[in-house]
Amino acid sequence: MSNDQPPSGQPPEDDPFLKRPQPPRQPPPGDSAPPPGEGPYGQPPSGPYGGGEGPYGGGQGGGPYGQGGGPYGGGSFGEPYGGADPLAGMPPLAPFGTRLVARIIDALIIAIPLAVISLAANGFDLSTSNGQSEADRLGDEFNTGTQWLWTLISLVVYIGYDTLMTRSRGQTLGKRWLGLRVGMLADGSVPGTGPSLLRATVLWLPALLCCYCIWWIVIALTIVSSRPYKQGWHDKAAKTVVVTA
Repeated sequence: MSNDQPPSGQPPEDDPFLKRPQPPRQPPPGDSAPPPGEGPYGQPPSGPYGGGEGPYGGGQGGGPYGQGGGPYGGGSFGEPYGGADPLAGMPPLAPFGTRLVARIIDALIIAIPLAVISLAANGFDLSTSNGQSEADRLGDEFNTGTQWLWTLISLVVYIGYDTLMTRSRGQTLGKRWLGLRVGMLADGSVPGTGPSLLRATVLWLPALLCCYCIWWIVIALTIVSSRPYKQGWHDKAAKTVVVTA
């Protein structure tokens, strides 16, 4: 048997002690693991920014308004996509009756001047001739190019009025007089040109072009039955809501 001893330093590769499981490394004295629920820098690990503070520097739950609150103090216009109460922080929704009166006022503001201009330009001839009744004469007038021209003018005026008034301050004249306002559902802001135009088009185009009274009944039913924001189809299309100002 050889009396050679293994050289000092690194043990040989066939040393059986190297094949044993190594005990877990213990932290040096004085070091301690971070408390449960905190990361290595003392902040809660939840969220992409390492804690309750978002990129805007404040608030529990982050967000540009702090405390998850929108401009009305509850969330993004009442936290429509989450939260216990979707109406929390939102101004009171406009009553249907008040909205209806405001819409009638706006319609009259435009309809009366258009009717005066149409009659002054002989847009309709209500006299009868050749044995035709008044109803037949009106039917013929609706099928003339002149009537289609007046329909196009009416569409431009109604849609333009609603779009310009809504995008400027969220209020048509009827809504302003009755203390109502249109706001974006997401944050309560005044709708921009795109949402305002879309809202006005969905509201007025079917009403003036083909459906007349039927479309107003449909709009009324969607407002009454919509939960929780009382949105008509024009509101749903533009993602808006009508509240008290």
